[in-house]
Amino acid sequence: MALIPPFYIDCVAAIGTGENERHWVASGFLYGCRLPPNANKERDYQVYLVTNRHVLSGMDKAYLRFNPQAEKDAREFGLDLFDDAGKPLWFTHPDDQIDVAVAPINFDLLQERGMQVSYFENDQHSAPMGLLKQLGVTEGDFAYVLGFPMGLVGGHRNSVIVRSGILARIRDVLAGSNTAFLVDAFVFPGNSGGPVVLKPEALAIEGTAAQTMPYLIGIVQAYVPYEDVAVSLQTGRPRIIFEENAGLAAVIPVDFIEETIAARCVPQVKPTSARPKPRNETADD
Repeated sequence: MALIPPFYIDCVAAIGTGENERHWVASGFLYGCRLPPNANKERDYQVYLVTNRHVLSGMDKAYLRFNPQAEKDAREFGLDLFDDAGKPLWFTHPDDQIDVAVAPINFDLLQERGMQVSYFENDQHSAPMGLLKQLGVTEGDFAYVLGFPMGLVGGHRNSVIVRSGILARIRDVLAGSNTAFLVDAFVFPGNSGGPVVLKPEALAIEGTAAQTMPYLIGIVQAYVPYEDVAVSLQTGRPRIIFEENAGLAAVIPVDFIEETIAARCVPQVKPTSARPKPRNETADD
């Protein structure tokens, strides 16, 4: 019994750096922004790599790791972050405090190269704050965190690590008083930029509705640190600060992905509250 659609795993990419020796430093995912309907009434999407601003900052070129079909070894694709004139090919949220970065991706090329890739459709698979309010999502609901903590990308194949967690605090974000919600889940360096997916549940207490769809709800930003200070007995002044992982992850809502894209790109169809039909998309679809 799967609670995460298999193609969600194929949306996630490992992000690496280093020209000669590759270091896998973060996670990202492919996100499709629906374009206005064309003459043929077909659904079409512009696909982007979504990750954190702090992941791409300081890089000239990033490397993305995807799986080919037929169980072949994973392949790496270079992603130029600047053109020949030095102009950035990626962009960020207009608010410097919002840790979101987006880069257009040639999804057709990945398919032509036989990659087993997919993307989250913004109007079908993602849940912005307005939809989460309609669904009655609140603290205690379960979620999944997908990504590559500590650079653990797997062996010959890209192997996404999935961890479960609980929405620890979200009502402040739903009320518009904060820009990140908290998930009770351990994340580590390498998880940054990975997707967070709401876990579907068939059961609900009386007076609430069951949540049956695994919506994309946010992007991992970082773990929340716990600091302990060692104080000198002689001077009474702090000498050493120890920082530990508190087991809480700060997550940026998907609304800020939409705002980032809308600030730099063509108009798109806004996400709806319609419940999507799960699909199993591969490069052959």
